[in-house]
Amino acid sequence: MIAHVALLQPKPELSSSERAAFLEAFERAIRDIPEVRAVKVGARVTHSAGYEQGMPDADFLVVLDFDDLESLRSYLAHPSHQELGTLFGRYLSSALVYDFETGGTELLRRFT
Repeated sequence: MIAHVALLQPKPELSSSERAAFLEAFERAIRDIPEVRAVKVGARVTHSAGYEQGMPDADFLVVLDFDDLESLRSYLAHPSHQELGTLFGRYLSSALVYDFETGGTELLRRFT
């Protein structure tokens, strides 16, 4: 399984119509692209933990799951994702995007 992880920081000056356009493009991408297996979205929670200091700004988390790298590549090439990518540049002040192979704790063996 491959997890496509994005940490997102919207521009503070976005209008409600721009926010709606971004949400519509995201929902269209996850609906229209059959390779998407699961979707998780989170809103950041802060609670004065020491690790929060110095972290890049990111108010939202998006995790999309794919069966394999080929499925992720199909998603990235899909026109609905291309549209969403355009809005990333227009509506986000920052975004960090990573891809991870996911599984059980056995993957931590690569750490050693």
